[in-house]
Amino acid sequence: MSTKWIRAIVLIVAIGCTGWAHSKLPLARPGDLDVEFVPSPRVASAASFGFKAILADFHWLKAVQAVGGDETVDAELARTLGKLIDVVTTLNPHVGHPYRFAAVWLTHDEELVREAIRLLERAVEYHPDDWRNYFYLGFDHFFYLAEYAEAAEALEIAMDLPGSPAYLPRLVARLKSEHADIDVAEVFLRELLRRTEDEEARARLQIALDEIEIEYKARLLDRARELYRERTGHDIRSVDDLVRPPDRVLARLPSPEPDGIPPSLSRGSVWQIDPDDGRIESSYLGSRYEVHYSDGDRKRLKVGREVGRTGESNQEAESVDG
Repeated sequence: MSTKWIRAIVLIVAIGCTGWAHSKLPLARPGDLDVEFVPSPRVASAASFGFKAILADFHWLKAVQAVGGDETVDAELARTLGKLIDVVTTLNPHVGHPYRFAAVWLTHDEELVREAIRLLERAVEYHPDDWRNYFYLGFDHFFYLAEYAEAAEALEIAMDLPGSPAYLPRLVARLKSEHADIDVAEVFLRELLRRTEDEEARARLQIALDEIEIEYKARLLDRARELYRERTGHDIRSVDDLVRPPDRVLARLPSPEPDGIPPSLSRGSVWQIDPDDGRIESSYLGSRYEVHYSDGDRKRLKVGREVGRTGESNQEAESVDG
């Protein structure tokens, strides 16, 4: 009998034994899963006996089953999912979807988000040409952790890969303006514009540069507003106060629209004070040039930072006690 046939028979027997063993296992419900029943990646790898892909599929099915019921995925279950996906991607790092599965479900607290990021970093190591892994990596950094530099780095790689969304360059520019300065965002966009030939893409980049131009003007008005407060002892009631005698601090207001747009495209925009946060903004954009979060997301980030600082303080105290 040839070696080829021997290998085929061994594989068939192995699959049959695996199926029989699986049939004897009780069907786990999401609430039954616990971290104690998930082997470490090292132990799972050692126990695979050369059938890592099959064992990886088994743990992947357990993870899918865990979120397939009616139960809510709470933090405890999410931690179990993270351990399962760690086993799956250790046994078979060439899988694709499990990495992004982890990014979707491991979001309850900073510890879980950090674990999702660790798994996504493994994903980009084995799938360097898939923009989605860089996208989720960048998203986790900026949305859950407000780590703008790390987010911009990941998304800048994603935007150059085939299939990535057209809006990524504008998002990367905003992230760069958050962790560095708006000058960095402008240089980044102008360089993209210089090496981009597609007219549609150039138009999107020009829109982003227009947004930056208006932000420069808004920051000029911010500085004038501070000067006005110092001189008068009170705040402006409207942006026009900055040019209104006898306390004016500017000769004229800059245009609230991009200087380069033709009159036919003017929107009749004005400078206004946002009633919610009291900041000066142009009605042309309706907001300032920055990464925007909802009120709920801002509260979540604030709580997450406070929890993180508390954890760091506790660790420092334990170190001192030790």
